[in-house]
Parts: sequence; C-alpha cells; structure tokens
Amino acid sequence: MKKQYKLGVIGGGFMAQAILKGAVYSDFLKAKRIIVSDVSQQALENLSYLGVNTTVNNRDVAENCEFLLFAVKPQNFPAVAESLHGLPIEKVITIMAGVKKQKIKDSLFGKNIKVARAMPNLPCSIGSGMTAVDMYDFEDSVDDSAFIDSIFSSLGNVLSVPEDKLNAVTGISGSGPAYVYMFIDGLIRAGIRQGLTEDEAKTLAVNTVAGGAEMVAHSEDKSLEELISAVCSKGGTTIQAVDSFKNDNLYEVIDRAVAACVKRAEELSE
Repeated sequence: MKKQYKLGVIGGGFMAQAILKGAVYSDFLKAKRIIVSDVSQQALENLSYLGVNTTVNNRDVAENCEFLLFAVKPQNFPAVAESLHGLPIEKVITIMAGVKKQKIKDSLFGKNIKVARAMPNLPCSIGSGMTAVDMYDFEDSVDDSAFIDSIFSSLGNVLSVPEDKLNAVTGISGSGPAYVYMFIDGLIRAGIRQGLTEDEAKTLAVNTVAGGAEMVAHSEDKSLEELISAVCSKGGTTIQAVDSFKNDNLYEVIDRAVAACVKRAEELSE
C-alpha cells in the first residue's frame, strides 16, 4: 500500500535539518512528501521555513512513510524503537553513529527490515559535505538505492562503502572537519605571531586550505607527493616548513589521532 509520505524523519536536530534542506532546496523531494517528529517543539518550529509536515508523535511518522530516517542520538534510539513497537517498518535509513544495522533490526522486531547506514559530516549543512553510505540491503532495488543516494547527493559527495568500513569513515570524513579546523586555527595563530592581523591570517589560511583541496581534487594525474614537490624548491622557503613537519612526525601524529577516533567508534558499536 502506498504511503502518504515518501520520507519520514525521527529527530529534527542540526543534521536532520541539513538533510531536509538539501532534499527540499534541490527539488529532489517536495516538502509535502516529508514528515518529521521530534520531542522538542522548538526543533519542529526550526523546520517551518522548509514547509515539511511535523508532529511530536513518532508513530505518526513511522506508520505513514515509505522510508524512515533515524536522526536521533544513539543513546536515545532504544526509547525511540520502543515507541514504534509493533509497526510494520520496512525501509530504514540511519545516520546514528555506532549503531549497527543488526541492532536496529533487532530493536524494531522486523524480519524483513532493510537498513541503509550513512555517515554524513558537518559540511553537509552547506552542501559541501561528504557522506559514506552502506546500501547493501537495498542492492536488489535500483529505485530504492537511487533514492537513498539522491538524499545525500543533495548535500555533497557520496561514497558507497560496506558497513564494516564505517568506523574508519568516521575517523576520516565524519570527524575530519574538526582536524581541518584545527589546522586552519594553527595557521591563523602562526600568522598572527608573524605580524599579520587575525582577519588577514584567516583570509590567507582559509583560502589556501580550500584552494589546496580543490587542486588535489582536480589533479588526478599528479600524486600528493608531486603536488608537495611542486610547491617546494631546493633551498627555498617551503622546504623548511615541510622538513619541520617531517621532523615533528606530522604523519604519525595524524595516524594516531585517526586511530583514536576509530577506536572510540568501534567501542560505541559494541
């Protein structure tokens, strides 16, 4: 039986808003085909500009949508699942970090539930995000897979990965924006110490990082080593900074940080 809404969302927080904004503003999905629930009336009011349907009742959402998106904090999922007890849920999308597909299926008591797990990151909120998605359960349906892919494509780039790689994804793209922000902050602080104003240092740092990332994305014929070498000249200025990074074991520092992040993601998945 055809459902009233194409997409139902439980949880109206920041990332849910980003997803809905991307879907509606890209004209991929009409607002009238979406319903959202949240215990916070303020969260629902924050969605009013999108024109989506809202309710405080999770069951209203789950009963009347084709795809059910869980956008709640992982620790709140057991209570949400309990509120849906007995409903015939079939198609689930989740952005809950660390909550495995099997746990979702077991919690919803559904034998035929299909679950897609996605890990979007913060820049999705401005349409420049990176989302990794496990859509294995939907591989037998081209239409369903395309729908799920389109939701996250409206927020930026999408990479399809198996579920067992999602913790690694968390360590790179899920949490990665914070690492980039720290590096930019470090450049700004260093620039100020070298006599620049904060605004000057920020402008230089932000545009340099953005431009550098764009160049990597559009230089498929060159390796990162080649790009680094292209900026360096023997006896010049850049090589002094690069050698300093190497002497301080920058790559090892990054590796340890990512490993710590992935370890925590694995702990949350247990």
